[in-house]
Amino acid sequence: MAQALRRNTVGSLFATDHRSHPLQDTLLAVTLVLGVTAFVSAMFHSLHLLSSWAGLIGIITGATGQFVSETTRERFGLIVGLGASGVGLLLGMAHGGLFGGVIG
Repeated sequence: MAQALRRNTVGSLFATDHRSHPLQDTLLAVTLVLGVTAFVSAMFHSLHLLSSWAGLIGIITGATGQFVSETTRERFGLIVGLGASGVGLLLGMAHGGLFGGVIG
């Protein structure tokens, strides 16, 4: 009967402690959006500026989110966003970089 004594933590999507975390949820959402943007735009050679900048900013917001996160669910989403941002940044750098074709 140990399961009868456990708290149900499945009720909320991001906050398993049943408290609101507006800063952490905002960083999570921004990191995921930037990660998806960087990952998808990295598949097109001509969008290297978008993918590299979105990836770089996504890594910065994701790292900040990891630093201030309080629950495992927040950390999981941040890791997914960080991975997508990293792939987008690296492919964007390979296709021309942060300033490729603009300077020089």
